[in-house]
Amino acid sequence: MKVLITGATGLVGKAVTQLCRDQGISVHYLTTSKKKIVEASNYKGFYWNPSEGILDENCFEDVDTIIHLAGASIAQRWTEKNKQSIKDSRIKSATLLYLTLERFREKNHPVSVKHIITASAIGGYPSSSTKYYDEKYPTYASGFLGEVVQEWEETVIKFQQLDILTTCVRTGIILDAKEGALPKMVTPIQWAAGSPLGNGQQWQSWIHIEDMARLYMHILKNELGGIYNGVAPNPITNEKLTKVIARTLKKPLFLPKLPAFVLKSILGKMATIVLESQKVSSEKIRETGFVFHYTSIDMAIADLLKK
Repeated sequence: MKVLITGATGLVGKAVTQLCRDQGISVHYLTTSKKKIVEASNYKGFYWNPSEGILDENCFEDVDTIIHLAGASIAQRWTEKNKQSIKDSRIKSATLLYLTLERFREKNHPVSVKHIITASAIGGYPSSSTKYYDEKYPTYASGFLGEVVQEWEETVIKFQQLDILTTCVRTGIILDAKEGALPKMVTPIQWAAGSPLGNGQQWQSWIHIEDMARLYMHILKNELGGIYNGVAPNPITNEKLTKVIARTLKKPLFLPKLPAFVLKSILGKMATIVLESQKVSSEKIRETGFVFHYTSIDMAIADLLKK
């Protein structure tokens, strides 16, 4: 088996790439930096530049599945320029892959790709303190994140027109010891300056990085199509998450909750990321036989903070 991974140097990309190589799956990866192109046993890089429509078409050679993880971080100030970058990095890149494979088909060029698995986000669900979302929820959230997720998923679903199985993984907060959200939460708590955000009651659906990579591998090996939530079974509130981190670090929490208006004044519209509430179900992926290694937040945080 051979996969083509975009975003292979990102948080999830690195974990998925390593898992593939550990299990004997050959990896081709796309990078926008020619300096990051390397070739090793069952591991080979190729250059692309989606904003300019540039793609080394040799990347598709003998590839069975594309794992599309490329995308600019949403954790940046949402200026109009950055919002466009967030959207383009996901949609233009997927469109370039699609158009290239479409051209191959039109020219009767052999195409080995049978499946594309793409990252998506639970930010596509509306914010709610009471609803429990599964993949059947019929509408996308209003606002920027909902718009991004909708266009992102619609672009990938187009691959079905090429007889390619499509899968979207709506990811929650990915917990990792060194990257992503967790280190940003740990730092102020270590300095006794941590506190819940907003009212602290917003639901946060999370997943341990190891389970995230294993979930992609499960979808890959079982050829699962459709939309799946990439979250652990037990969502928690922001306040509980903050308290678990503090307890694990043996640090006090004595500051008051950080009001929403303060966060908005600091982060602007990006404050949406930490203030919105999405309680999301993982039942669908579990029904396919996937078993999470980290089902409780206490277990996940204890594992990550010991590293």
